[in-house]
Amino acid sequence: MTIAGILRVSPVIPVVVIDNVDDAVPLAEALVAGGVKVIEVTLRTPAAFDAVRAITGSVHDIVVGVGTVTSAEEFASAAEAGARFAVSPGVTDELLAAAQESALNYLPGVMTPSEVMRARQAGLSDLKLFPAEAAGGIALLRALAGPFPDITFCPTGGISADAARRYLEQPNVACVGGSWLTPKAAIDAEDWPAITALARQAASLS
Repeated sequence: MTIAGILRVSPVIPVVVIDNVDDAVPLAEALVAGGVKVIEVTLRTPAAFDAVRAITGSVHDIVVGVGTVTSAEEFASAAEAGARFAVSPGVTDELLAAAQESALNYLPGVMTPSEVMRARQAGLSDLKLFPAEAAGGIALLRALAGPFPDITFCPTGGISADAARRYLEQPNVACVGGSWLTPKAAIDAEDWPAITALARQAASLS
């Protein structure tokens, strides 16, 4: 599956922080039960790579990605852990080179026209707009659509459940990334039905 295909698995990609690896599988299962079959596990905790291994080993109906990738070493570790795609907050020569050498799909973060052009020169046309809300949100997406009609975005950063639908209405948006599907309080309480309910609402946005 290409990155373009991954971005169309679900209208929302959950951006997830997992502190405890034991939460990884039931969390992924809760998302799948709600109709969301893609997950981005961020590298913000020591448990992240083990969480990816746990999910890829046990939950076969979900596409697993690794987020907040900022180095070639993390790119390689994501592939070793079984991830299908890697997401970075920005775009660098190091990460572009790592992507070219890897079988992993790559979704680089961009915020400016220059960064879009840099990614496009590397042959990438599906990009993460980050931080979406802080950078200008829907107004920025509309401005980028003119000079870059061939680019598709996954806006991420500060997007709420209420705003998600407005983003998804933009013709250059394939999906959005959001953390609201997996709130820390629900994970800590092991309230998997609550996460399933949030996932169901997100899946209905398509």
